[in-house]
Amino acid sequence: MQRSNVTRNDGSWVGLSLDVRDRRQPGLCVLAVRPRLLVSQRARPVLLAVVDEHLQGVDFWRTDEYRSFVPPLRADVARALAGSPERWAHRFARYLVDSPGSPLHEGRWLLSCESPLRRWRHADVSHAEYWSSMLVEGHPDGYIDWFVHSGSLEVLPLRPMPDADDSRVKAYRKQARDGTLPPVLLWWVSGLDCHLILDGHARLAAAIAESVEPPLLQVHRTVPGDDLDARIDESVGFYEDELARFAALRGVHGPTVPDGAATAGPQLVRRLHDLHTAEQLTWAWPLPGGENQWRRTEREVTADRWRPLM
Repeated sequence: MQRSNVTRNDGSWVGLSLDVRDRRQPGLCVLAVRPRLLVSQRARPVLLAVVDEHLQGVDFWRTDEYRSFVPPLRADVARALAGSPERWAHRFARYLVDSPGSPLHEGRWLLSCESPLRRWRHADVSHAEYWSSMLVEGHPDGYIDWFVHSGSLEVLPLRPMPDADDSRVKAYRKQARDGTLPPVLLWWVSGLDCHLILDGHARLAAAIAESVEPPLLQVHRTVPGDDLDARIDESVGFYEDELARFAALRGVHGPTVPDGAATAGPQLVRRLHDLHTAEQLTWAWPLPGGENQWRRTEREVTADRWRPLM
């Protein structure tokens, strides 16, 4: 695995680019038989889901089988890495790459402190109110409503969120007040159009209890390396076509028409930046046994409280 820093033009850090090889199928993966999904971790069913045929949301059933692949984070480590998302990213990258229970498979990924979840909180809404509204409620079953929050702004815990008086949450609440809280690790899954919490359920609960912004690290697929050159050529071609279009207009209307660089240049910069950061669709593997297997799994995991999904 190769990892490299992704930065903006001003040199500020955006995230880690992770090039993963020789891992054809991850331990935590999405299996699909339309419109049904099964999130599985090392052959254990973690989440069953059915996408609404009218594309309004997702009906889900969550099991208690998910296990975080991140070991407990010591308080002294949290103090040492406090305020440095870059150093945290390098630490979490090791867990993502080394663990057989992580979602990483061959391709290019971005592990970043930037997330669309951060950009939508209004100043007059407290952190507690905002992050509580982002959480998808329901255990073991619930519904991801795509009309409640547009733009992948919901967060689905992979296990029930602990209460504010839980012993782990109490320990993390002090770190939240001190500014040493380790980040919450999220995985954006396109088939669900939401973020799954891979690690940090208690830390997020602590941040909400203290009404502070939780530090985040989000992992998602980006443009793979074998497509990157073609995408760069495509972006440069767009830039050149725009300059040619403005040149033709100048030839007809004279020098009062700008040369186009002032608009095409920033567009090229954004397109090239997005090649290294933009979210790509999550890979899903065909579910062996198809719909019959999905139905069998549904009956098994919901045996004591069976409620057929959509």
